[in-house]
Amino acid sequence: MKIVSINVNGLINAADRGFAHWLEHSGVDVVCVQDIRIRERDIPDSLMEVPGYNAFFFDADDPKMGGVGIYAKEMPKAVIRGLGFPQCDMEGRFLQADFEKFSICSVLFPRVTADDEDEQDLKFTFMESFLNHLKKTRRKRREFIFAGTYHIAHRTIDLGNWQEYQRSSGFLPEERAWMDQVFGPMGYVDAFRLVNRKEKQHTWWPYDEAQRNGLRIDYQIITPNLADYVFDARILTEPRVSPHCLLEVDYDFD
Repeated sequence: MKIVSINVNGLINAADRGFAHWLEHSGVDVVCVQDIRIRERDIPDSLMEVPGYNAFFFDADDPKMGGVGIYAKEMPKAVIRGLGFPQCDMEGRFLQADFEKFSICSVLFPRVTADDEDEQDLKFTFMESFLNHLKKTRRKRREFIFAGTYHIAHRTIDLGNWQEYQRSSGFLPEERAWMDQVFGPMGYVDAFRLVNRKEKQHTWWPYDEAQRNGLRIDYQIITPNLADYVFDARILTEPRVSPHCLLEVDYDFD
């Protein structure tokens, strides 16, 4: 089973760069999209009715704040929008699709522009609330895949020029400690790093810069029982539909 996560940086912008065409011919089972920047009612039919896929979205009250979506070949048994706290639900930051034995979630963390202290405080608040959700999730009798953009590079291997980022949002000590807790005592697994330990595996870098200046800020975070099912993971640089690249993980659920 192939699961892809991609921050589209605006769903219409991504479509103009070939996203819908890629999706229709990709053969991927589930695609989680983030930062759609459009209200669901305004999404054109060409993106709502991609042949072979069921599409679900959770938009933000202000489209500029984000919004997330899931394209799935199999019809989910249930779809859950939001987590019950305003910062998440008003900004369209969480969408969950429940299947027979596991759930797949599309997640979008807040982004901080130009090291804005107020935005960083809001990001920390969201991180704390989401961490509480992850703690509750570990008590459930289901397996989960949290695929999306976290806007955090965990280790020095996950970004270029890491020395320059040490006081920048996305690589702050508090953010890295948050990841340490998720992948440490809480028991979650970074599906990509489980099977891919290569350097320069960056999911984000601007169109006009080299990959060495990028960061790995997109993840598929999985509950520990799913670790044995991960057998490959890669970052797809084509098609380049966004400053973010497609993160693809293969799961052997058969």
